[in-house]
Amino acid sequence: MRPSAGSAAANKADIRRLSNAERSAYFARREAAKVLRCVLQGDARRRAVGSVKSLVYSPSVRNKRATFALVCQTLKHLPIIKKILEDAHIVNSKWKRKEDLLFIATYDVLFGEAKQSTGDAEEFIIHHKIKLQSALEQLLSRKKVNGVDELTALYQKGDTPKPRYVRVNTLKLETRSAMLELGKLTKVQKDNLLPDLLILPAGTDLHDHPLVLNGSVFMQGKASCMVAAALCPEPGWVVLDACSAPGNKTVHLAALMRDKGKITACELNNQRVHCLEDTIRLSGASNIHVVHGDFLNLTPSVHPYNKVRAILLDPSCSGSGTSTERLDHLLSSYTTVPAVERVVYSTCSLHQIENEDVVQSILPLAASHGFRLAAPLPQWTHRGLPVFEGAEKLLRTHPVEDKEGFFIALFIKEHVDRHRGIPSGLSTQKTNRRVSGLTKKRFVTGTKLSRLLFYSSGMQTKTT
Repeated sequence: MRPSAGSAAANKADIRRLSNAERSAYFARREAAKVLRCVLQGDARRRAVGSVKSLVYSPSVRNKRATFALVCQTLKHLPIIKKILEDAHIVNSKWKRKEDLLFIATYDVLFGEAKQSTGDAEEFIIHHKIKLQSALEQLLSRKKVNGVDELTALYQKGDTPKPRYVRVNTLKLETRSAMLELGKLTKVQKDNLLPDLLILPAGTDLHDHPLVLNGSVFMQGKASCMVAAALCPEPGWVVLDACSAPGNKTVHLAALMRDKGKITACELNNQRVHCLEDTIRLSGASNIHVVHGDFLNLTPSVHPYNKVRAILLDPSCSGSGTSTERLDHLLSSYTTVPAVERVVYSTCSLHQIENEDVVQSILPLAASHGFRLAAPLPQWTHRGLPVFEGAEKLLRTHPVEDKEGFFIALFIKEHVDRHRGIPSGLSTQKTNRRVSGLTKKRFVTGTKLSRLLFYSSGMQTKTT
């Protein structure tokens, strides 16, 4: 049913009486709803029309910063929003047709900063706010969590318990020997993708097991193990691990290199660097040199950094993943070293803005220095969101189906064979997933990432 002319006029009068900040927030919610509609329609068809940031930064969106924040936060809380709207039994056919605006308004009223009720969606949500808060409290109680942050994390991971994954530290023990020893305790099977990874039943407690205590095996998730396998450094290489702590991926690299060559492991945080050093000692690796500091302060033209062949960038994750504000710097510093031929960027984030959008923003820079995207671990079926041509080469793990949310991008030098260095036993079959390739704009959202790419093409100037 359409609003009457009188109610529409009253609504416009209400908007005019708002302060500038309130009026800006009102319009940002409507602009965010339009962007959210495009994102949800693209997800449903698996044919996105562009990245979140490219949609927000179109000329038609005025309040870009507020709109972008609203879209990202609503997407983060969307499973919770949908559930409490369903449980509160308040959505009628009218609001089902305008659910994108309803989702935005629900987020901003319940979790955000909406303080006034101007606008039909805001008035509707505020009118039913007690019901929605009650539904939220009941959901928190059913899920046995203490707050919205814990509930968000639970929805990202899924309710089904994941199996216990154990990576065999091949510097100390053979995989077959580990299977025999752990088989005395419980059922053990070998992973079909990573040859040094074992699968045990969910809930298996190994914290006091001798193999764990002496570093012969590491309790490490499958997605985390896929990162080092994607980089796949060869024995004798010089490798840079830019953000190393707590060190599980670092010592995995050492095992893949058979403790030959050299790994520079950088960590800025004082407490985390001690954790990194403990992990290295436990692993028995002798080819890792720890640098307590920001790897951007290293001088690429100086030995051993001018011999770096492979780089791993796995920044520490925040609640929604990692901050991407400076990520392009991480690649732009390191594409000027001629020896660099493989770079992996990985996150534990589920969000497009921290994953596909970051990669898309630095693709022109990468190409200008001779790098292109390659598909790591080609047997893996879950690939990047189709927001740009080539996104099918990115790797994702699904938080529900795979029990972990991870993202991996592999850049390789053009002269390097795309199938070179893939671990034995892995297929080199290409994925057939199609992407839309409709994106026309690229936005630099990660300054550190692009600085890292500069390392490998000759610049003589100048850390999970």
